[in-house]
Amino acid sequence: MKIKKILNNNAVIAVGNDSEEIVITGLGLAFKKRVGDILDQEKIERIFRMENKEISRKLKDLISEIPVEYVELSEEIVVATQNILDKKLNENIYLTLTDHIHFAMERMQKGFKISNPMVWEISRFYKEEYKVGLKALDIIKSRLGVEFPIDEAASIAMHIVNAELEQDMPNAVALIKILQDELNIIKYHYGIELDEDSLYYQRLVTHLKFFAQRILNSVKSSVDEDQLFDMISKQYPNAYECALKIKKYALEKHNFEVSKAELTYLMVHIEKVIQSSQK
Repeated sequence: MKIKKILNNNAVIAVGNDSEEIVITGLGLAFKKRVGDILDQEKIERIFRMENKEISRKLKDLISEIPVEYVELSEEIVVATQNILDKKLNENIYLTLTDHIHFAMERMQKGFKISNPMVWEISRFYKEEYKVGLKALDIIKSRLGVEFPIDEAASIAMHIVNAELEQDMPNAVALIKILQDELNIIKYHYGIELDEDSLYYQRLVTHLKFFAQRILNSVKSSVDEDQLFDMISKQYPNAYECALKIKKYALEKHNFEVSKAELTYLMVHIEKVIQSSQK
């Protein structure tokens, strides 16, 4: 592979036999090298191939501005995430996570306190992503020798959530707020604490996450569930009253009209989690 552009001593843009431009990093990779030179294979540590050309361009710009080890650090965290969650992440994670960690490090070095007011919610609603965030703190400590506060695990978890949902951070934060509001409606309606360790609670939270996404994106169900709705609302009258409160909340706070199909599934999930919590 030939060097097309040198970003710094440790990163270059190279062109392979297929004329594809790729970002390659490695310690001293470009030291005493010039454009057109052949790369030393033994010095190559990371190769970044982006399907999205705009993200690829931004990655090149980012590597030009900050130490390349932050990009490599993010790549290590992304690989760990994919191994743990077994999910494909949006390529934009390389940009957002790299920039976030670099900025967090700068704040740490300047003595600014790193905090995330939503640690509790994130650790509850996105347990697996939060575990990855904790793993990321271990990776950061190992590679950079810096111990970030636990709040940073939650912030990293949110970047992973964004990459899964392909939403931006404000939407992800709004999603958590809706989720919290809906769970509070259920808890206050029944006057009990929900069993957060139960399978039914996890299923309810998963359903409410997608429900919150539909609210934020104004996506309404087109499925007709009138007959099933009538049956379920009569079978679970208390869950029906609770679902109506969530419907009222969605309309008044987010101008979203909840369909009968949505209410039907809400009633089923609510009834199951309440039965589990009462036991």
